[in-house]
Amino acid sequence: MSSWQRKVLGFALLALGVAGLVLPILQGVLFLALGLFVLRDQYAWARRWMGKLEARFPRQMARVEAMEARLIGWSRRQGEKLRRLLS
Repeated sequence: MSSWQRKVLGFALLALGVAGLVLPILQGVLFLALGLFVLRDQYAWARRWMGKLEARFPRQMARVEAMEARLIGWSRRQGEKLRRLLS
């Protein structure tokens, strides 16, 4: 995912999070956390907030990081399979 795509996705998740803080049908805190997670490599302020979340919820953040690593590995394997199939 390119840098601008990550930024668009991250800010969209943050916007959903803010809306979710007001609307009862959305989980605002979840979307805010996901937005920060996506933007943590792009902005220092997002990295600082992620550090605060990690200090507050260390076990959950470790699980999210492990899940991200598994998803990255899976997507790379699928991309390789697709390249082999198309060549």
